[in-house]
Amino acid sequence: MRLLARLIVLAAIVLVALGGYAAYRIWEQGMRDEQRPADAIVVMGAAQYDGRPSPVFAARLDHAIDLFHAGVARWLIVTGGKQEGDRTTEAASARVYAVAKGVPYDAILAEDQSRTTLQSIRGVASLMRTEDLGTAVFVSDPTHMLRVLRMASDEGIEAYGSPTRTSPLDRDPLRAADAIVHELGALAVYFVSGQSP
Repeated sequence: MRLLARLIVLAAIVLVALGGYAAYRIWEQGMRDEQRPADAIVVMGAAQYDGRPSPVFAARLDHAIDLFHAGVARWLIVTGGKQEGDRTTEAASARVYAVAKGVPYDAILAEDQSRTTLQSIRGVASLMRTEDLGTAVFVSDPTHMLRVLRMASDEGIEAYGSPTRTSPLDRDPLRAADAIVHELGALAVYFVSGQSP
């Protein structure tokens, strides 16, 4: 019984250490801006309300549009399908938003079937292969960047992260902490099963 108790304590210590390291990596990647010239800028989708990007999605789009206008890439890739009951997709609302902010319509590619991060990344990878694009700067919230970049790399994309600094999530400590906990769980699921919640 004493040996079993020691093994349980050791396992708990290892799990806490792994969780702490993973949380640090999520934070550290989210603080790093790797923007550089690339073939495309990819904006990870988020909620939209009847064609209007949510504040979280708008923050991502604004940052990606700034990168586009700065000449980081000649293509802007928008992502995201639609939830049940939606009349339009996240990608379609993102395209309308970007065009209204001066991005040419024909410079925008769309992945509009996905409902998870992994589906988005796989759709983007397929789109990039079709267009003969190899490098991309991904835009999302800071806590999301580590998982996005890992998945993109696993799909053969030379990926760099440029997290938005204006997300509403960053201004609310409770929402930011919740986002880190979500990412810890999502990363664990991805590493263990290769799937995405």
